[in-house]
Amino acid sequence: MKFLDLQKVNAVYATDLKRIAAEVIDSGWYLLGKYVKLFEEQLSSYLGCKYTVATGNGLDALRLILRAYIEMGVMQEGDEVIVPANTYIATILAITDNRLVPVFVEPDEQTLNLDFSLIENYVTNRTKAIMLVHLYGRCCWGEQVKVVARKYNLKIVEDNAQAMGAKSHICGLSGSYMTGALGDAAGNSFYPTKNLGALGDSGAVTTSDEELAMVVRALANYGSEKKYYNRYQGFNSRMDELQAAFLSLKLKYLDIENERRRVNAETYSILLQNAELILPQQAGEEHIWHQYIVRSSKRNQLQNWLQKQGVDTQIHYPLPPHLQECYPEYNHLSFPLTERLSQEILSLPISSYMGKEELTIIAEAINSFAE
Repeated sequence: MKFLDLQKVNAVYATDLKRIAAEVIDSGWYLLGKYVKLFEEQLSSYLGCKYTVATGNGLDALRLILRAYIEMGVMQEGDEVIVPANTYIATILAITDNRLVPVFVEPDEQTLNLDFSLIENYVTNRTKAIMLVHLYGRCCWGEQVKVVARKYNLKIVEDNAQAMGAKSHICGLSGSYMTGALGDAAGNSFYPTKNLGALGDSGAVTTSDEELAMVVRALANYGSEKKYYNRYQGFNSRMDELQAAFLSLKLKYLDIENERRRVNAETYSILLQNAELILPQQAGEEHIWHQYIVRSSKRNQLQNWLQKQGVDTQIHYPLPPHLQECYPEYNHLSFPLTERLSQEILSLPISSYMGKEELTIIAEAINSFAE
């Protein structure tokens, strides 16, 4: 059983996707056209923010936000960004690519997201932002982070690569309850495996800050607001018309797909009865279950057992960013909970196309596991 079958994910849309592809091809306009504009408008409306800037991928979206803040004078090289230690490497790359300094903070053991109670301990006179990661699809938001940000005049940047469609029960800074529109700005990813996935790489910056949106849009287009006139030393990071058209179609069904994932997550939590496991918390609309994470001190043995039973699983993630070879300057740091999680976490197959029969097979295989 595949961990995720993208053919099955897109099968329900296949006829429309092929029709849309033909429309884009026949239009003769493949970049910065009507389909990108339409998707930007639709995403802003869906999230409840004022501006969306489509980008080439999710990492670029985060990089562009921080670069824009530097161009705006909000930050400068050497400033610090508080960030969860338990995250994917892209979160950290966006910070260091801008010659900013990541300040790692341990997660909350229940949510696996940033522990808000620890943030203030890490604020210094060089701190300029808090980067929240809605990891595995669970919303990371709360009054405590808003209070700290307000107290120290910090920007809140969301890494919303994994949680498109999740809703907080606490209002964001601009009135929205949707991840991607809770903080000052958000980087979003539409990598094919995401709940809202393109058929290639794509991303977007979402914000209600007009100046930030304008600077990001220019930076993503070679630093140019007017063709051949470059205000900034920019990038080339633009969503193409084909991906925008695909995403515009799939966005209409995102809430339905996410609800199917919630049902599957609840089913897993009922069926899984192995005492070796720590199951994730259910969190209502705050979780869209990009991944269904279980924890076990015998993770590697469990993964091998499931592989023998024909069940494909993955580990998100086996080595934390601060221990990666590319960051030798952080290898000496110790984050015990983050490091323990990297040895315990196992991601089970979960998607909108799965039904109870498949979930039961997986659960029975896990329940029969014994070292």
